[in-house]
Parts: sequence; C-alpha cells; structure tokens
Amino acid sequence: MTQIAPYGTWRSPISAAMLVSRQVSLNWPQIDGTDIYWVEGRPQEGGRNVLVRRTVDGSISDVTPVGMNIRTLVHEYGGRSFVVDQGEVFFVEFNDQCLYRQRSGEAPVALGTPAGVRFAEMLVDRQRNRLIAVAEDHREGGEPQNYLAAVDLTNGTLTPLLTGRDFVAAPRLSPDGAWLAWLAWDHPNMPWDAAELWVAPIQTDGSLGEARQLAGGPGDSCFQPEWTTDGHLLVVSERTGWWNLYRLDLAGYATPLYPLEAEFGQPLWQLGMRTYVPLTDGRVLATFLQQGRWSMVVIDRHGQRRPIDLPVSVVHIVNGADHRIVFIGSSPTTPTTLFLLNLADQTLSPIRRSGDLPVDPAYLSLPEMISFPSTGGRTAYGIFYPPHNPDFIASEDEQPPLLVMIHGGPTAAAQPTLRLSIQYWTSRGIGVLDVNYGGSTGFGRAYRELLNGAWGVVDVEDCIAGAQFLAASGRADPDRLLITGGSAGGFTVLAALAFHRVFRAGASHFGVADLAALARDTHKFESRYLDRLIGPYPERADLYQSRSPLYHADQITSPVIFFQGLEDKVVPPSQSEMMHEALRSRGIYTEYVPFPGEQHGFRKAEHIITAIERELAFYGKVLGFTPAL
Repeated sequence: MTQIAPYGTWRSPISAAMLVSRQVSLNWPQIDGTDIYWVEGRPQEGGRNVLVRRTVDGSISDVTPVGMNIRTLVHEYGGRSFVVDQGEVFFVEFNDQCLYRQRSGEAPVALGTPAGVRFAEMLVDRQRNRLIAVAEDHREGGEPQNYLAAVDLTNGTLTPLLTGRDFVAAPRLSPDGAWLAWLAWDHPNMPWDAAELWVAPIQTDGSLGEARQLAGGPGDSCFQPEWTTDGHLLVVSERTGWWNLYRLDLAGYATPLYPLEAEFGQPLWQLGMRTYVPLTDGRVLATFLQQGRWSMVVIDRHGQRRPIDLPVSVVHIVNGADHRIVFIGSSPTTPTTLFLLNLADQTLSPIRRSGDLPVDPAYLSLPEMISFPSTGGRTAYGIFYPPHNPDFIASEDEQPPLLVMIHGGPTAAAQPTLRLSIQYWTSRGIGVLDVNYGGSTGFGRAYRELLNGAWGVVDVEDCIAGAQFLAASGRADPDRLLITGGSAGGFTVLAALAFHRVFRAGASHFGVADLAALARDTHKFESRYLDRLIGPYPERADLYQSRSPLYHADQITSPVIFFQGLEDKVVPPSQSEMMHEALRSRGIYTEYVPFPGEQHGFRKAEHIITAIERELAFYGKVLGFTPAL
C-alpha cells in the first residue's frame, strides 16, 4: 500500500552499501586469441584493480595474484595499464609503478624497469623483443618528462624513442612493424584542444626515423589512431567541429568515413581509450555519441554503413580482434556489463556484469533528457531523474527537493546509465538533475569551448538555469535546491554558492577552492589547463582571485560539506581544508570528511558508503527532514 510521506524521508531499498556490495567496475577489455581479458576495480578489496580472464570454455578467473594491483599513475588519472600478447601479460603494478611480465600459469616477474618511471598504454613489439609505451619520468625532480619509450623484454632496459614533446599518447605499430604512429601535444593545450597525429619509420636499430605530422593541431584534436591491414591509418579528427572518423594515407590525405554531427571520440583523460575497431577485412566497427545516446555501426570499404542494434545506451571502451568485439555497455536499467559481439553470427553475449541489480526495477527512476534556456540565449542540457518510489508519494501541496549534480572534467558528460548513486537519492524522494553544462562533451567542439575563459561562469549559469527551469515547471521546490559535484564539479558547487543565492546547501567532493593554488600545485597534465579555462597565470592573477571561491568565502551563506582524499595530488587536501575553515570561522554550518589513503576519487568501500550517507544526513539537517534508515 502506497504511503504518504514527505520527500526525503521515503524508506528506500537502495542502501549505501549496495553501491559497493558485490559491485565492481569493469574496464579495459581486450581479446587475445580465444581469451577475453578485462580489469575489475573492487571496492571491497580496498579499490584494488585485478586483471581477469575468460577462457573459451567460459571459465572466469583472476590473473593478478593476491596482493598485487594493476594500475598506472601516468597523468595521475592513469589509463590502460596492461597488454596481453600470445598469452603473456605485461602490466604496471600500482605500488612501485614498474612493469611486470606474467607468463600463463606463472607468477609475475619484474622486468627491471627503473624506479621513478611510470608507464601506460603498452604495446608488444615482438619483432624487436620489446614493449613500446608511454613513459612518465619522475627521476630528475620538477616537472616529469613524458616520452615514448622502448623497454627490452630481456632485461628491462629503457630506451627513449621520442622526446621533446610535453605529452605523448596512443603508440600504434603498423601491421608489418615498419612504422609507428602516435599522438602528441604541448602546453598549454590539453589533448582535446590540439592533439596531433604523427608517424615515423622504424630504423634497423629500433630507433625512429624522420617523423611527419599527418593531422591534428590547434582547432583539430585527434583521438585514437589505428592501422588498417592495408597500411592506412584511421583516426578520429575534429576538423569539422565534431570528432569524426577518417582514413588517411601516409601522405596525410584524409577520407571521411561517416560525416556526422556526432562524437566518435572522447576527451583523453585516461590513456588507452577506444571508440572503434578496425576489422581484418577492411571494415570498421565504430561507436559514436549523438543526442545523449551511444550507437554502434559497421562501415565497409565503400562507405556503406550497417547499424548494430544494442540493448544499451552508453558504450565505454570498445576493442576486438577479427570478428569478435568486446565493449562495456549500460543503460538506465542495465548494470554496467562486459559484452561480446560476434559479427559473424550477429550474436551479443554478456560476459560479466558489474553486479546484479539489487532491487526491483520498479524502484528505478527513469531518466529524461532535457534542454533548457540559459544565460545569453544559449541552450544547455541535462538528464532529469524525478523522485520515484512505488511505496511512497508526497502530499499534493509539497514539491520535491532537487539535487543538481555536476560532472567533473569539466569536459566530461552526464550520460543516461544506471547509477545506484543517483537512484539512492530519487528513491528517497529527492529529484536529481545531472547537468551537461557548456563545456561538456557530446555536443561538438563549439559547445565544449563555451567554457574557454569562462570556467566558474558558464558552468554555474547553466546549473542554476537547469534548477530554475525545473522549479518553474513545478518539478522542484525553488526553496530546496541542492548542489553537489566532484573535482571540477566541486569548484562549480563552491562558485555557485559564493556568487549566487540559489542553492540551500552544497557538497564539494575534492573540489577546487583556490584556482591560483591549483595552477601552482597541481600535476603536470593539468598544470596549464587553466590557461584556457581562466587565463594565463600569473599574468591574469586578478581573474584567478575573482573566480576563486576561497577569496569570496565571506559571501557564502549556505551550509557546505566537504569530502577529501588525503593523498590527492590533483586537488590537494589544503583546498578543502582552507575552505572549510573559512566557513567554520564565520559560523556557517559546515562539515569536513577526510579519507586517509584516498586519492582523486574514492575507491574504498567504507569511504564510498560514508560519503553518501553523510551527504544525505547533511541535507536532512539543512532542510529539516529525517532520512529513513
């Protein structure tokens, strides 16, 4: 029987423990022979990453021994940290960041790579008995050096192949082993600003010959080069303002494969991301994001396209070999799942799920893709999840609280997928708006560049506009608007509270409070990011101060709760600590929740549970309701 109860007090079957209990993250699938490999992140094991294998008979087992953790810290955000070739695994161990070799059925053996050098996105060059990898060298102190490196498989000797660029990514060896392709970019650009595609012949001694640039640069960022069997290159290029897929010859002549106002690429926050697979018969299997939904298509040599019908709306990391394709997918009602697609017989099989759906689907709030007017006549986007619980309704005269969620990046994107961390709120009677503010990916380069010079302005305006749009339509209580976000999203939270009077309370998860401190203290990958989002530092120190919530903490009158990993190198703990103290000293209700051993984002089960339970209790205190246990 449906009960009448105030919003926020509904009793929900979705507990905080369900967010991590029997749940794992799935990432980096790869096929080697008849076996399928992937990485599982396990909150119940302290966030340990484990390489898992499924053999042809369907049996699944861990490859990574107990006590080891597969994870690279290149760019701090990491990325693809293993490669499998002919049954041998080469991987980065988290604790020492060194490379290991693991033959089938044997324990891993260190290759002997030097301490202080991190590796990512390895490929095996059997012809020369070596790995080729992205290396990040911290041995000299100061800003680390990033370069392409060769690692001898016999003794671990490290040989730089390409130096002189601030960043490199995506090394790809041609099928005949004669050429190497890669991406490169320099400060102050991020990869989505100006990543360039380069190729060079490999000399008889293994070094690179004269390199040539084939594509990319300012205004045309490249993503994921791949070789075809006939010696051409595929690459995702942004020359039309959208990340589209092209075929190139070694002279740089480009042919578009599927011109479309859609995104075939993604911001390269983690090394090794893939959105398409070249097939051995010359076709290409590609995925793209359009109007908030991912699609999959096979493109043949003549440009003919055949769509693949998928039971999911979000696709993450696609890989494959021959006619077998593996990818991670999810939908609003489907947990994240590793799928195997067999193009030969058109079958799609689930291989591994991140976890079972622990509740009746009747408790799920289904997303609504919305657009709404924002400042200056622009249109912004979001995904709205209304409060929903079949056991409860509120009285007719009550409007629900709304929690505005802000993704990080800030070039990331909110996508319509099953997230228990959203259903946790909606099943308790709190609506959620996941905002794709100006700067988000998925709407073309022009939309993403709306944030250039305007971080802390455009993002804040769009989040406010979305909340007020829902309030004006009667779907949210204008007096009970809340805001939460992590990292860059945490900055937007604090800026919205410092410079506007719209939200009753906010939660900052490892958010930026002092932009100048971030510019001075953060890691190499993002050390010049703010040049584009704010302005050059210290030349525009005035802008950094005027946009930094810390210097305007005296204008914040709403309560704020802070969550912070104490080993965070991206946004150091001092950011949250200074902001918390600035509010506390003025008598503003604030809480600070530090997590020892956590970095940028929380991986340990107990910390994930604590964070969401504390945030709910915090909102209850502010809005005057008592959450049901």
